[in-house]
Amino acid sequence: MNPNQILLMIGDWPLRFGEAALSFCALVILLLLAITIAVMRAGRRGADMAMTQAMRADALEERLGEMLRAQSESNGRVDAMAQALAGRQAEMARAVNERLDSVTHRVGQSMEQTTRNTMDSLRVLHERLGIIDHAHKNLTDLTTQVTTLRDVLANKQARGAFGQARMEAIVQDGLPKGSYEFQFTLSTGKRPDCVVFLPDQRPLCIDAKFPLEAMTALHDARTDEARKFASQRLRTDVLKHVSDIAEKYLIAGETQDSALMFVPSESVYAEIHDGFDDVIQKAYRARVVLVSPSLLMLAIQVMQQIMRDARIRDAADQIRNEVINLGD
Repeated sequence: MNPNQILLMIGDWPLRFGEAALSFCALVILLLLAITIAVMRAGRRGADMAMTQAMRADALEERLGEMLRAQSESNGRVDAMAQALAGRQAEMARAVNERLDSVTHRVGQSMEQTTRNTMDSLRVLHERLGIIDHAHKNLTDLTTQVTTLRDVLANKQARGAFGQARMEAIVQDGLPKGSYEFQFTLSTGKRPDCVVFLPDQRPLCIDAKFPLEAMTALHDARTDEARKFASQRLRTDVLKHVSDIAEKYLIAGETQDSALMFVPSESVYAEIHDGFDDVIQKAYRARVVLVSPSLLMLAIQVMQQIMRDARIRDAADQIRNEVINLGD
């Protein structure tokens, strides 16, 4: 075929056979080139995808390995925790058992101690009941004695004899015979209930006629007005008796400068000392000292010591004189 042969007319431009062949070849070449480029691009994309998938597979494998390692570690931790919990449970069980044993032991000891204490308390209670029974009997006897004493104190003469008897018993128990005398007559004709002859000193007078009528009235008072009246009466009677003692028994140059007023009851003395301090102070200024039975005993002991010291001095003087006489 002639290359210059016109195949067709495209407008005013004739398309010859050679040009058409060249164009076709060029088109084929272009198609092949396009296909080659497409294939190359598709291969490159496949390689990239394969590489990406490979990388993803590696990453997944690595993640899977990490997950397996984490699971292994978790299993190890769970095993360790299980062992630790088992150990703690065993330890707690042992501790609970020990504490239960200790508590049981202590409870047993406490019950034994409580039983012993209860028995001791019952024994002490029994003893105290016996003491209370004995005390009740003594209280009954004492009530009878107090009733008798109240009957005695209701009579003025019996009251004076009661105080005199208590004072005499205390003096006789504490002093040797010859160192005292009851109802001794002074130069004025007055007779104190007792005088004590102190060595190289003037005698000490003791009076036992304490006015108990006002104190009895004070105890029997039931109203404030009655108590006020009885208190004033007691104050007046005691101060009057103090004045009488000072006037009768404090004789200058013959008796001691002070005298003792014997109160035959400790409770009466305590009541006067606590509630009538002005009476105590006025009696002291009048040089009359109120003494209870215990204070009179103490005063008698002091006098006894003075007498003993005087006898020792006399014996020492006698020995000294004998030694001097032997020397002559």
